[in-house]
Amino acid sequence: MKDIIKKRVLVTGGAGFLGSFLCERLLAEDCDVICMDNFFTGRKANIAHLMDSPYFELMRHDVTFPFYVEVDEIYNLACPASPVHYQFDPVQTTKTSVHGAINVLGLAKRVKAKVFQASTSEVYGDPSIHPQPESYWGNVNSIGIRSCYDEGKRCAETLFFDYHRQHNVRIKVARIFNTYGPRMHPHDGRVVSNFIMQALRNENITIYGDGLQTRSFCYCSDLIEGWIRLMATGDDVTGPINIGNPGEFTMIELAENVIDLTNSKSTLVFEDLPPDDPKQRKPDITLAKEKLGWEPTVPLREGLAKTIEYFDSLLKQGE
Repeated sequence: MKDIIKKRVLVTGGAGFLGSFLCERLLAEDCDVICMDNFFTGRKANIAHLMDSPYFELMRHDVTFPFYVEVDEIYNLACPASPVHYQFDPVQTTKTSVHGAINVLGLAKRVKAKVFQASTSEVYGDPSIHPQPESYWGNVNSIGIRSCYDEGKRCAETLFFDYHRQHNVRIKVARIFNTYGPRMHPHDGRVVSNFIMQALRNENITIYGDGLQTRSFCYCSDLIEGWIRLMATGDDVTGPINIGNPGEFTMIELAENVIDLTNSKSTLVFEDLPPDDPKQRKPDITLAKEKLGWEPTVPLREGLAKTIEYFDSLLKQGE
């Protein structure tokens, strides 16, 4: 009888850094999980430990093509999330956000599933308001090298709310701020993975611009907790809701923490800032506190130590 009442959940992008942790959490909560991934940035190693579970199913598929499964909930995480990966094929990145949203929303409409969209703080662009509340419409360059991701995610949000208004699809939209932790791709070009890999190799740590631009770093377990709580809210809570850590650090501060925690001999080198790189990024999480009773709990140095341990193990394995 237990199998009959299991909640059936589809996670697109489920073999990725965050998707794998979400699949793990959903299995722990007694869900029947379908993990869908095309393995552009996802890694089988992230989900290998889940494959023996009778309630975990892996489906190799690209979200830009239609798919048909019977599920109760959908988490749409499919999209490369680092500049190195999403700029590799910008047209496909936009398709992943837009066609992917259309496909998951069409499925949700057909099977009457609740559907979650992993949106991003990039919808705020290079913000003129700090910290960024959900009411801020953003300052985004629509034709820049980051636009495939920024505008793709903005369009996906539009589609989610139009399906909600027009077809009564039950939606949840989370705007994710910088997140880090084990299972990050070692070559994704993001600042945390870059700094850790360079420090572990005792290479120069590359800082773009003057290093005074800020980011807010949320540990992966905190983020997943926020998602689970958002998905559990009533249908009147649609989002968008910022999910991120409001602790704000400059790139120099982050680099110094990484050097200290790795006992590295690395030194800082400075290069030109890439186009459209935001100068400040910090979430206003008032809404998450009010609606979800959520706020992050893992301090930066604690999370960095766990992440460093993971990357160190990859290097020892020759990855």
